Amino acid sequence: MKEKKSVKFNLQQQHQNGHLSPFKFAKLLDPEASWDKDQLGDVLHWIRQVVALVCGLLWGAIPLVGGIWIIAFLVISSGIIYGYYAMILKIDEEEFGGHGALLQEGLFVSIMLFLLAWTTVYSLVHF
Repeated sequence: MKEKKSVKFNLQQQHQNGHLSPFKFAKLLDPEASWDKDQLGDVLHWIRQVVALVCGLLWGAIPLVGGIWIIAFLVISSGIIYGYYAMILKIDEEEFGGHGALLQEGLFVSIMLFLLAWTTVYSLVHF
């Protein structure tokens, strides 16, 4: 029992000293959590990058070609981002600059990552 208290106390000390990250993964799915503009922007950016990488690898491995698949990626990526902040987090988008600002977060970088992954995998696997 004393050991558990000691471990908990050490974790609290590390947290206060800045050695332990205050950001927890549980916050990502908590609609009651408070977000500032930078935190939410970072989360949306990295979600979009993961979606871009997964879609790019998948599109390249399947051998999908054509502009329709770029549009499909944009729809999927934007749909996931919108669903995340509107339905899971249930935030007021006007506090963060509106739908346009939130949907644009990380968009252009994710398009480049998607195209890079798609063309690289397609070229390596199918040529």
